[in-house]
Amino acid sequence: MSEYNEAFRDRIATVNEKGKRVWIFPKKPAGSLYNKRKLVSYLMLGFLFAGPHLRIKGEPLLMLNLIERKFVIFGQVFWPQDMYILAVLLILAVVFVILFTIIYGRIFCGWVCPQTIFMEMLFRRIEYFIEGDAPAQRLLDKAPWSAEKIFKKTSKHVIFWFLSFLIANTFLAYIIGSDELWHIQTDPLGKHLGGFVAIVIFTYAFYGVFAFLREQVCTTICPYGRLQGVLLDQNSMVVAYDHVRGENRAKIKKGEDRALAQKGDCIDCLHCVQVCPTGIDIRNGTQLECTNCTACIDACDHMMDAVGQDKGLVRFVSEEGIKTRKSFQWTRRVKAYSILLLALFVTLIVLIATRKDFQTTLIRQRGSTYQMDELGHITNIYEVNLLNKTHRSFRIHFGLENHHGEIKTVKAHLVLRPETELKERLIIRYPRSYIGNGSKKIKVVIYGNGKKIQTVKTKFFGPIL
Repeated sequence: MSEYNEAFRDRIATVNEKGKRVWIFPKKPAGSLYNKRKLVSYLMLGFLFAGPHLRIKGEPLLMLNLIERKFVIFGQVFWPQDMYILAVLLILAVVFVILFTIIYGRIFCGWVCPQTIFMEMLFRRIEYFIEGDAPAQRLLDKAPWSAEKIFKKTSKHVIFWFLSFLIANTFLAYIIGSDELWHIQTDPLGKHLGGFVAIVIFTYAFYGVFAFLREQVCTTICPYGRLQGVLLDQNSMVVAYDHVRGENRAKIKKGEDRALAQKGDCIDCLHCVQVCPTGIDIRNGTQLECTNCTACIDACDHMMDAVGQDKGLVRFVSEEGIKTRKSFQWTRRVKAYSILLLALFVTLIVLIATRKDFQTTLIRQRGSTYQMDELGHITNIYEVNLLNKTHRSFRIHFGLENHHGEIKTVKAHLVLRPETELKERLIIRYPRSYIGNGSKKIKVVIYGNGKKIQTVKTKFFGPIL
């Protein structure tokens, strides 16, 4: 790299030497990759907005209710007792992000990240529709206030606020569920004041992000952008400029033999810079601000095609691939992460497959000891806590695996409702002769609707002989 180009490392593209914000006016992208991005983005947007309203066996597709400590993933309900499964899922997600970044760079940010999809495929496209392309936006921004400027700016921000309101409601639906959100929207304000305040806060938070912060979220706030400097190596596939082919860059002249003039394929048109949503020059190499959105690839391919040169001057390639002209290589680092990812994925499947529909906790009543009657029978009192993770109700009764003792409940009729907990006390009695010296392991059988649903082991205590 030349000494001039190395200046980009002193600051990010959206902040000038005085530390002030540099507002980015990216040119409207176009090309085959952009069309693919639109397809992916709109499919994901449809899934995102429809997600809270889709049901699997009566449960939402996805809900992360921290308040009630209830988590639903693809219709499967997870409770605090299932946190070990969620922990494995979180570890799996982290390892997947690491592996994905090592192989494909930061393409997640440009193609899948909700921040980028909302910004580039909703808010930015509305801005292009109302204010025009980058040159028109710059002129409008510098122009004095007029009826036209007031109309365009107001229209844009009103639509931005409405979209933020819609996103806020969707986001809240993923936390509390669409049914509860509907109650907040339709019931009198006084019944759900907290929910209303949450909607207002989320709305203005999203509005601030997409109307004002924009690319600053990717370049300075999001920790994933910072991580890529640690995760990427020479073999990571990234959006990169082929400096071997492109340098020395120079303007094109009609009828010129660029090879004879010792000029590279880069015609220094700056289209790759003008289209970048974070304002960087991809020709300076891999940079923190690059989200791998591939807009510069489309822009460069268009110009290469226009001047009769081969496409791919900016393309999806590794730094090692540019130097050696070889395709992607599976390094030991990538293989190790792949094996770890596969092992975690298998572990997750096994944990979900073996997950029980009922969670039972059976302990002796606090502060109690055994009791012995005049006939020599010993009694212990237990506290039982049943958690029903299913969508069905069960009539519950208890039994003992052997027939030497008897078990009773304080309440005569017990009903375990769907997705609820049931707390009850059990009175278990055995003959002293059966218990022996001190204690004995016993098994309590739990029946739901007449069928055995779980067996729990515990200790029954008696006198020491």
